[in-house]
Amino acid sequence: MSAVRPDHRRSRARRVGISAVVVLALAGFNGPAMWRFGSEQYHEYAIDRPAYKATHGHWDLLDVPAEFRINTIHAALLHTGKVLLIAGSGNNQKNFDARKFESVLWDPATGDFKKIPTPRDMFCSGHTQLPDGKLLVAGGTKRYEKLEGDVTKAGGLMIVHNENPDKPVTLPAGTRFTGRENGRTFVSRDPVLVERATKVFDRRTGRFLRNDPGLGRIYVEAEKSGKAYETGTQDNYRVAGLTGADARNTYGIAQKLALDKKDFQGIREAYEFDPVAEKYLTVDPMNEARWYPTLTTLADGRVLSLSGLDEIGQIVPGKDEIYDPRTKKWAYTGVERRFPTYPAIFLLADGRLFYSGSNAGYGPADVGRDPGVWDLRTDTFTRVPGLSDPDRMETSATVLLPPAQDQRFLVIGGGGVGESEKASARSRLVDLKEPRPRFRDSAALEKGTRYPSASLLPDDTVLVTGGSEDYRGRGGSNILQARTYDPRTGAYTRVAAPRVGRNYHSGSLLLPDGRVMIFGSDSLFSDAANTRPGVFEQRIEIYAPAYLFRGDRPELGDGPGRIARGRTGVYRTADAAGITSAKLIRPSAVTHVTDVDQRTVALTLEKTPGAVELGVPKNRALVPSGWYMLFVTDARGTPSRARWVEVP
Repeated sequence: MSAVRPDHRRSRARRVGISAVVVLALAGFNGPAMWRFGSEQYHEYAIDRPAYKATHGHWDLLDVPAEFRINTIHAALLHTGKVLLIAGSGNNQKNFDARKFESVLWDPATGDFKKIPTPRDMFCSGHTQLPDGKLLVAGGTKRYEKLEGDVTKAGGLMIVHNENPDKPVTLPAGTRFTGRENGRTFVSRDPVLVERATKVFDRRTGRFLRNDPGLGRIYVEAEKSGKAYETGTQDNYRVAGLTGADARNTYGIAQKLALDKKDFQGIREAYEFDPVAEKYLTVDPMNEARWYPTLTTLADGRVLSLSGLDEIGQIVPGKDEIYDPRTKKWAYTGVERRFPTYPAIFLLADGRLFYSGSNAGYGPADVGRDPGVWDLRTDTFTRVPGLSDPDRMETSATVLLPPAQDQRFLVIGGGGVGESEKASARSRLVDLKEPRPRFRDSAALEKGTRYPSASLLPDDTVLVTGGSEDYRGRGGSNILQARTYDPRTGAYTRVAAPRVGRNYHSGSLLLPDGRVMIFGSDSLFSDAANTRPGVFEQRIEIYAPAYLFRGDRPELGDGPGRIARGRTGVYRTADAAGITSAKLIRPSAVTHVTDVDQRTVALTLEKTPGAVELGVPKNRALVPSGWYMLFVTDARGTPSRARWVEVP
């Protein structure tokens, strides 16, 4: 795998400066032999010194055996302490064609890996933690995109109309549609159900007015290859294989069917991953196919599914739906609000939803991109103003800052829509408890940064790492920097630099021992000149924050594994006197630097000799049901190892 070109002069100068200090300090007693080492050896020596680690932390590459290395697109921490890594086909057309879909389970405590049978292509699915500790995974890839020039058969969207109010019509895959004007024949790739027509009556008189036809949407391709089979205008299409009333009432309408680019197409399938059984369980499929959807857990434990590309490669036209974990079924909300794909939509403490404006790509540049607070019950959307660069929110990261009680969000970096070269160095802060909330710029990054990863740490800071200055790391633009953001001061602090560049298809998550795992990266090119195709980054790095190198950690002993909202739990500890804070951190489920699950909830803390009593807030929307990591920290910000606690 080609190395990423280090192009960050200030970062390099800083590292060389540290090396120089080490050289001067050691030259007196090591003599000329020390000077025979190269600058890289000095750098390695410097970053491995205890004093450096205690200030900046330390990065290590995870040792992954070759048989378990996959193109990790998604990752989720499970309440067993293990991490589920999901590739699906891994953005690899050959894997997709061979139906090679992959997931791997990693145990950070033992270092063990395990392959997990993966039933469908979960590449670019959505996922979230469920109240019972399972992971819901929904959507994925039905078909890979085809770029203009690679498309050999004209194709596109066919809208099938059914004017019969008495029954629906089902058309099998392979149904032929022939244009009444153009005479060209197109063939469907999949079956489609066309609902029956709706009778419309005059509300005042009750008089019948008309039938509104039922509609079905299906992707079709020309029977033969070549430009001669393209169409340029709308036409009405006869449907082969129908007789009688079905033939009279059923027809297709299509606009231009051409050889232009064909986008990815989504699937409806949904699964729950059981962390105890360590396998995927099939549940009811979604009503809409979705590729790049966001799944957001609501206050009552149900899950809202939003956006995505559908089974014909178009943005799902609203049609939001909700999954009920008790029935394993999906139902439309009755609300149709449009967002770009992977919209960053968070549950607020009052039960409403916040859309930060962060998203991962597909969708019109002028539809659904304004940030705001959304009341799903009334479908009212209140725009939040103040963004200083609203045209650079795509591929940005959003976090609910600790503690969640403050309802403050930070939006980090981002870039222009699509393959834009624009990138933002800004971090935007919004306090939703203000009477009229608006975005304000907080501390800036050093460089314009697309795809930054952000993970909440148990010392109440945020680790921000990776990203690139250009779309998918073009021009060798990966940013080998990491920093922590302190919500109390609004300032960034540089920490140890990662060794691996990260851009598209990357993410990070907090582990129960306080370290952070960062994975993935899918550069377009592997060289700065953009001449060699990129190779998916399968290496995984682990960052150990500085708080792990400052001496003993507080220990949390015996105590309840379950605490109800509004109740307390007592935990034995010999470190009670030194403990200054306690918190629940919801485990991550992250993809495309989008993680709407993670949140830190501050707990009340009462100390007694040899124990601490910790209280969970009553608010269900603030503390959704599920499993959490319980951390306590001391005055230095050093956290304990996490205990898993269930909030029913």
